[in-house]
Amino acid sequence: MSHPRVVHAATPAAEQWWRDAVIYQVYPRSFADASGDGVGDLPGITQRLPHLAELGVDALWLSPFYRSPQADAGYDVADYRDVDPLFGTLEDFDALRARATELGLRVIVDLVPNHTSDEHAWFQAALAAGPGSPERARYLFREGKDGGDSPPNNWQSIFGGPAWTRVDQRAAAAADGIRDREWYLHMFDTRQPDLDWSNPEVRAELEDVLRFWLDRGVDGFRVDVAHGMVKQPGLPDWDGAVSMVEGASDAGAPEDGATPTGGSGPMFDQDGVHEIYRAWHQVLAEYDGDRALVAEAWVEPLSRLARYVRPDEMHQAFNFAYLTSPWLPGPLKAVVTESLEASDGVGAPTTWVLSNHDVVRHASRMGLAAPDARPNGIRAEDPQPDAVLGLRRARSATLQMLALPGSAYLYQGEELGLPDHTSLDGDLRQDPAWWRSGYTEAGRDGCRIPVPWERDAPALGFSPNGAAWLPQPESYRDLAVDAQRGQPGSTLEMYRAALVVRKAHDLGRGSLAWVEDLGEEVLAFVNNDVLVVTTFDSPVELPAGYEVALASTEIDGTTVPATTTVWATRTR
Repeated sequence: MSHPRVVHAATPAAEQWWRDAVIYQVYPRSFADASGDGVGDLPGITQRLPHLAELGVDALWLSPFYRSPQADAGYDVADYRDVDPLFGTLEDFDALRARATELGLRVIVDLVPNHTSDEHAWFQAALAAGPGSPERARYLFREGKDGGDSPPNNWQSIFGGPAWTRVDQRAAAAADGIRDREWYLHMFDTRQPDLDWSNPEVRAELEDVLRFWLDRGVDGFRVDVAHGMVKQPGLPDWDGAVSMVEGASDAGAPEDGATPTGGSGPMFDQDGVHEIYRAWHQVLAEYDGDRALVAEAWVEPLSRLARYVRPDEMHQAFNFAYLTSPWLPGPLKAVVTESLEASDGVGAPTTWVLSNHDVVRHASRMGLAAPDARPNGIRAEDPQPDAVLGLRRARSATLQMLALPGSAYLYQGEELGLPDHTSLDGDLRQDPAWWRSGYTEAGRDGCRIPVPWERDAPALGFSPNGAAWLPQPESYRDLAVDAQRGQPGSTLEMYRAALVVRKAHDLGRGSLAWVEDLGEEVLAFVNNDVLVVTTFDSPVELPAGYEVALASTEIDGTTVPATTTVWATRTR
């Protein structure tokens, strides 16, 4: 094996915990139900926390559990300082955090600052107060064109359809006979009005929300739509398109005098967001324990994403370029190299992620015919994934990801190899993208199916009385936690072994050097003292002097089969 090409140096072991953490995303309504109503809750999560400790992760990230009408599964917040009764109480949250601390787990909570629910007290006051009021100044109300009959601009919602709703189109206003020429902006659902972050009152309120949860002991915040709070002045028309995770396809260069959009449109990735995060960074610095801010920012190129994690701003940013990369050696090598170089340029860790609550699970996505397929959900009438191939590729991709230096994110159930529910009845779907797209996009319900804990229990152990807010497919039965625990070769045991080896060899703080003499159809690198080899369509021989320490498929000898990742160490 020739001398590897170094692209990233190791980081000191004494630096902050989040630089190499493996963080597990918990989607509360689908993780574990203690109450028996069929919806996951905070006490259910607390009961199942030992699973995360046994798995070997460092922290959990909780998707929203705040008071909410659940128009978008909790990403429509009506009260940032309270727990929705669907999930429990503030006391239940305190008990969860305390139990996590006992088990050595840190807790990150979701924060949704771009928009509120339409049931938030502020928005209800804005509707009642009328045009020109201080209450409306907290949101982006604008007078419509054509005497109020047309939206203020041509922006489209992420979920489909116009990004504007006229005030007097709302039922309450219409019932009162109100004629209001103003519209409000909602880059997501109609029931998620965007806040106006040029208003100092908005900034002060969200900083106070940060302190509320920091005082309750949280270790950080995952910031939803972190690139979205600031809009280009004047809210100009824009003919580009924006979608979940991938971000925007720009409609061309900005006009003279306009703010560059970085390919994200005038509603996203504006320079003003960085001032907000510098202020938030200072808030977190008031607390001990290395609290962290994590950006969900759909920003391209990676050099612009790196701006969010400069030393005085956020601490991590999700690497969607890696998640959306096709399962091919060339593109993967390019995005890993570019990611490390961009993050190293600002002294930040790189993050790696393959699945979350907004995308088709990688065990299904990687089983589709096209290597770069990224559908917004899969319906029964759509082309179906090859389940066997998808899981084989997913296991290989997981070992590759967990060997990369930096921090890694796992989505609940991926340690079981869970696929999407691709035959879910349309009448059961709850994602607003389903109906706002005219029932053409399945949306995200398929990746949000309740976790299977016990193979032979009602609702597979998710709920004590067999209820589940979305039905689990039959394929989940053999993938349940108790069906895999202790079983050699199971996906669960592969994840557990990988996290043990990752820590033993300090891979999260390690280096990366490409090995370039094993062929173009192989992706290989060295991290610290571990050689990582990923094959795609063809097998390959390990270099002399190495033996397999861990593999995504069964291996006999030193030949790495096709569609396999191995971690190898030098023979003694």
